[in-house]
Amino acid sequence: MSRVAYLQCPTGISGDMCLGAVISLGVPVEYLVDKLNGLGIAQEYKLWAELVLRHGQQATQAHVDLLDAHHHHHEEHNHIHGRHLPEIEKMILQAELPARVEAWSLEIFRQLAIAEGAVHGIAPSKVHFHEVGAVDAIVDIVGTCLGLDWLGIASNQQGLPLLYCSPLPTGGGVVKAAHGQMTVPVPAVLKLWEMRGCPVYSNGIAKELVTPTGAAIATTLVTDFGEPPPMKISKIGLGTGCLNLPIPNILRLWLGESSDNSQVGSIGNLETISVLETQLDDLSPQAIGYVLEALLATGALDVFTQSIGMKKSRPGILLTVICYPEDISKCETILFQETTTLGIRRSNQQRGILSREMQVVETEYGSIGVKVAWRLERQEKVIMNVQPEYEDCADLARKYSLPWQEMQRLALQSWYSQHN
Repeated sequence: MSRVAYLQCPTGISGDMCLGAVISLGVPVEYLVDKLNGLGIAQEYKLWAELVLRHGQQATQAHVDLLDAHHHHHEEHNHIHGRHLPEIEKMILQAELPARVEAWSLEIFRQLAIAEGAVHGIAPSKVHFHEVGAVDAIVDIVGTCLGLDWLGIASNQQGLPLLYCSPLPTGGGVVKAAHGQMTVPVPAVLKLWEMRGCPVYSNGIAKELVTPTGAAIATTLVTDFGEPPPMKISKIGLGTGCLNLPIPNILRLWLGESSDNSQVGSIGNLETISVLETQLDDLSPQAIGYVLEALLATGALDVFTQSIGMKKSRPGILLTVICYPEDISKCETILFQETTTLGIRRSNQQRGILSREMQVVETEYGSIGVKVAWRLERQEKVIMNVQPEYEDCADLARKYSLPWQEMQRLALQSWYSQHN
């Protein structure tokens, strides 16, 4: 059984609501403070939590109080309210956080920097975070990651928590920010939604319901958006923010157990992937080969081409890239830099996958890696596919001047003899 969680967000999501929800589930505030102080900000804030009522329902509100400005020099006070990405990354890397917490926290801030940079037309490393770089937002993000890790949420194949989330309400109206009055949803939130292909809807409440911090946490860490995954609920955490709304302003974090490491479909596990497509009719075939290699090296799951007919009766190719949503930016950068395309279509899809692992078998000619794929049925592994690694078979076939098919047969024979 794997521990999973589901974020139900009827009134949106913010950093303090996430932090309140994990505290509500039992994560000790003392533990959070102890780990957060490794960031080097112990003298800049105080974290505490209290139970409050929202329309008669009790929830946990997390408070991050900044220390009085009189305790700092003027320059220091300004500094803590606006940090750049490299400085925040350095703080996280030096904090000696649990490995998963460090990775999750870094990825959230990097995604937020990409979104802010896209909005303002600057490189992510040059983004001046303002409110998001303030101490309270750092505590909210790193504290939430600490809480999810402490609660034992399992990780998926990409190392992210098995965290699912409902569609998010858009909110409305205007909000005062560092750049002045902004329409809700604010630009950074819209960009994060666009980057992830996030499902949204309007609940008719004209307030800022999803903050940049909350959007960054959700769009970075969430495995999938939509209905709750199959799970046996063990506990519900209730976190709230400062807004008083027509309905209870409560983020509900469901904690439970699932029989597998992700949602289970008719074939296997379900995961969200992104599909990028572009058509090319004026690029050298040599360049195409280079682009395919570069995309696979940067983390693309698959890259392929198809011959197509284009306008003016020109022959061309359709170049398709399959990647995880968090790798869209890297893959699109390669496509724009290395091809003549002027536009890239993108969409998010679900794909069913089998769990897999690499094993090694011994043959009379040497070792060969074998990829074994399976699915779970009633807690039992059912082997679905066994495939020797092509390169291992090819290397030994060349070395001993044997047919490649013969080397593959020997590898399969060795594996099945060990497992029958």
